[in-house]
Amino acid sequence: MASEEAIARRDVLKSGAGVGACVFAAAPVFAALAALAHENHMSTKTTASDDKSQPEAAAPGGAKPANGTAGTGKPGEFDFLAGEWKIKHRRLKTPGPSAATKEWDEFEGEATCFTILAGVGSVEELRIPSRGFSGMGLRLLDVENKVWNDFWVNAKSGVLTTPGQTGGFENGVGTFGADDMDGDKPIKVKGVWDQITPKSCRWWQAVSWDDGKTWEENWVMEWTRVK
Repeated sequence: MASEEAIARRDVLKSGAGVGACVFAAAPVFAALAALAHENHMSTKTTASDDKSQPEAAAPGGAKPANGTAGTGKPGEFDFLAGEWKIKHRRLKTPGPSAATKEWDEFEGEATCFTILAGVGSVEELRIPSRGFSGMGLRLLDVENKVWNDFWVNAKSGVLTTPGQTGGFENGVGTFGADDMDGDKPIKVKGVWDQITPKSCRWWQAVSWDDGKTWEENWVMEWTRVK
């Protein structure tokens, strides 16, 4: 039987939202993006892309960092997320190299996060009330390999999306990624945590259709701490 994520992929394609808006199972928040497109068709504010380039982050790895060396992850690296947050979302409406224009969907959300297992894990409950959407991000440290694994659970299904993304932190920037397929084309997906302060942080997601030579952002979250 097809998974909810696979069904969402088909429905997004049928709706004309674009190939880049569909689910890639190895990318946790792509599942959230597809679910939003699948479950909600409410009017939203759109803006023209200003084509801002994000700082280049370290290349995502597989079970271990891409360079094959041992990971450097340690407990507590996601402690900065613990607390209550308001989030400004900015999502590319029609991702993909063939998109004629770059219009962005903007909406508000919130999250509650807490640390578990003495820093080995971090749980995020993401909520977007205006869309009737919620889900859970689960980050777990592979203590032996010192690599973080990032998983997603859609509240509508309660099913953990695997294998998730892997990665870690370097110089205050957390980069998590995976290889996947967009139809019959191999792609790379990455999610990056940066601009981390005690009161704010940013997460952004990008996709590469050319083996990591270029990246297209498709979702940006600006986090502001409430408490």
